[in-house]
Amino acid sequence: MSDALTTLMDMGKQYAEFCMRNDGSVRPAMFANSPDGILNFMPNDFHDEKAKDFFTNSARLICATYGATSVVMVLESWVKFGKQDEQDDTPPSEAFDRKEFIILTGETKGKKTTEFLPILRTDAGTFFGFGEFDSSKLEGFQGRFTEMLPPKKPTKEMQIVAHALLERIGVTKESLLSKHGRN
Repeated sequence: MSDALTTLMDMGKQYAEFCMRNDGSVRPAMFANSPDGILNFMPNDFHDEKAKDFFTNSARLICATYGATSVVMVLESWVKFGKQDEQDDTPPSEAFDRKEFIILTGETKGKKTTEFLPILRTDAGTFFGFGEFDSSKLEGFQGRFTEMLPPKKPTKEMQIVAHALLERIGVTKESLLSKHGRN
């Protein structure tokens, strides 16, 4: 894994642990490495399909506009693992045997990685820590929150249009650059 992607994955884990310890849940986030520094983006809303699509489309526009070279998405999710030779169409959020995870999906040119962090809670339901999970056997992670980097470098014209779209929805370079000083 590249140094930049490793740094972003570590940042994603630190963010997830901070959120879990302070709030008991994780607000979805995108961290991207760009020529201007590390960008971060969090949606205002994440409660329905439209909001989830808005978040991922905005993240893709950010990556294209600001020349991101690596990106990590941080999401809290219910996961249900299927059994071999068993067909079950129950959504993970409704499954009795679901597991609670933080999922980090990362990518850089020529490399994609996914890390599952099992959420451990006390009997009272408060966050205790992250468990161990071997995701090396999982291949081809796909979905809405993957493939954030553009497949080829956007033209200047495409970047100008994407930049205008982002400004229209209130996403500026200043709002994306990490802000330090508040702990």
